[in-house]
Amino acid sequence: MTLAIADPIRHSLVQVLSWFARGWEATAEADILAALSERELEALAQDCGLSTHQLVALVKAGPHGPDEMPHMMRALNIDPTEVELRMRTVFRQMQTTCAACGAKDRCRRDLADAVAEQSFLDYCGNAETLNALRADPDLQPEP
Repeated sequence: MTLAIADPIRHSLVQVLSWFARGWEATAEADILAALSERELEALAQDCGLSTHQLVALVKAGPHGPDEMPHMMRALNIDPTEVELRMRTVFRQMQTTCAACGAKDRCRRDLADAVAEQSFLDYCGNAETLNALRADPDLQPEP
């Protein structure tokens, strides 16, 4: 039942990101942003539950910008679905941070090598939040 609640939100965000990503393929980033008035951009961001800055960062990162985040959460024994359901705003902020991250290559490599738990503090913009989430037993996956 709780998964059904998150699905419409996730679907809406994916649709918005996909729409922007398709536009990016056909037009330069500056042209798309320039085509939206400030009011339209603010309205779109508000509809997504994001600030204008967060929306622009997510759009620039593309629909797969925050893909590493749930993998990092799982590597740290955090259930991403529970975080998304219980802490939607925190989850979105983390997605924005992840999407704009400059250390994606290292993150992917550390996740693939199963050493992310030991090294994420060195580069992850979500490290502080991830550590706080790890301390909450309600956000750990079911055994």
